[in-house]
Amino acid sequence: MHRYVPVAVLALAAISPLLAQAPKGWKMRVDRSTSASDPDAAGDIKFVTSGSGFLATNPKAAVYWNPTNTASGTYTVKGTFKLMKPSGHPNYYGLIFGGSELEGAQQNYLYFVVAQNGMWLIKHRDNDTATSNVAPKTPNDAVKKPDESGQSVNELEVRVGADKVDFVVNGTVVHSEPKTGALAKTDGFYGIRVNHLLEVQVDGFGSSK
Repeated sequence: MHRYVPVAVLALAAISPLLAQAPKGWKMRVDRSTSASDPDAAGDIKFVTSGSGFLATNPKAAVYWNPTNTASGTYTVKGTFKLMKPSGHPNYYGLIFGGSELEGAQQNYLYFVVAQNGMWLIKHRDNDTATSNVAPKTPNDAVKKPDESGQSVNELEVRVGADKVDFVVNGTVVHSEPKTGALAKTDGFYGIRVNHLLEVQVDGFGSSK
């Protein structure tokens, strides 16, 4: 069961308003775990301005987007994701693109994400209950794993071309896919997805032609 919650209603009382504020105009959609063996953690999701970017603290998985952020035709979406500490098992975080109906039951978007074990994954969300793999979990040395500090930094890019989409980690194309099937529709909202049990700093987020 999914519940859309405006970022503005998040409990931010414990965060100094001078240091961190909910990003203006951004929205959030919670994606609660339905697995008894992999439950969500307690507590509220927090998505706040942090430095020149955003900090997502996710006891539950969520998608974040600003309705003014749309891209169409040929474009690149990118962001630099700093995992603040590893979770007890691999959980994924990264970019969404080609989004539509994000606040309703017919939510639809694509996502390109990485995890602390050096894997990347591309999936398609098609309504409240259906997800499918565009490309399965795959290891690649380009995906940085947490160092001795427990942190890692990965720059992700989705490069939408005229007839294919390239998926890039730290400057390395880890996968290319024709614009067919789930990738036939790439116009729409772009944003961020962070799965549960994670805290991730996002910098340099945006799109370009």
